[in-house]
Amino acid sequence: MTQNFLDASQLDWAKGDGLLPVVVQHWLTGEVLMLGYMNAEALVKTQATGQVTFFSRSKQRLWTKGETSGHVLTLKSVRKDCDADTLLVEAEPHGPTCHKGTSSCFGDDVQPALGFLAELDALIAQRYADRQSGSYTTKLFEGGIRRMAQKVGEEGVETALAAVAQDDEALLGEAADLIYHLTVTLRARGLGLADVAAVLAKRHSVRETH
Repeated sequence: MTQNFLDASQLDWAKGDGLLPVVVQHWLTGEVLMLGYMNAEALVKTQATGQVTFFSRSKQRLWTKGETSGHVLTLKSVRKDCDADTLLVEAEPHGPTCHKGTSSCFGDDVQPALGFLAELDALIAQRYADRQSGSYTTKLFEGGIRRMAQKVGEEGVETALAAVAQDDEALLGEAADLIYHLTVTLRARGLGLADVAAVLAKRHSVRETH
């Protein structure tokens, strides 16, 4: 559950007659899931229960997302914008967000291009935790770190060879294999793609300041 709780008294409720627009974003992929509205009571309930709750303008009452369908949004964080009159909620969806069955109320094709890498990282982390029988990822984990490292080396060489001697489709296929096996190896050491991204961001920041 989120730790950055907002104090409702610090928000500008007057501008929207007691309601603030709320953009809901997938906490891992960055996909925009929906737009809703909260009053102060909805915000308090959201932060107290950990399930995203809105004020329904049509029903004129509080409405917890998924209260009928079961497709709830689990709160991860909530932030205010610079004018304190709009909220950004990061949430974990349980099922499709839209009543039409799509992952987002804006359709199924709005996930950022690199968003799937976060999903892959989370799936591999889950495989590490539950060791699902019959899973290739589980087999890699059970083979030990040396075997995983060997696979990263093999895939790295195959990617390099594809870059030199094969077409784009072959290169992309080998690169995908490399990233997958590298993600598995990182997870076996208690790390993930987010940790790699943090190192890259730090290096970029240092270079930008020199």
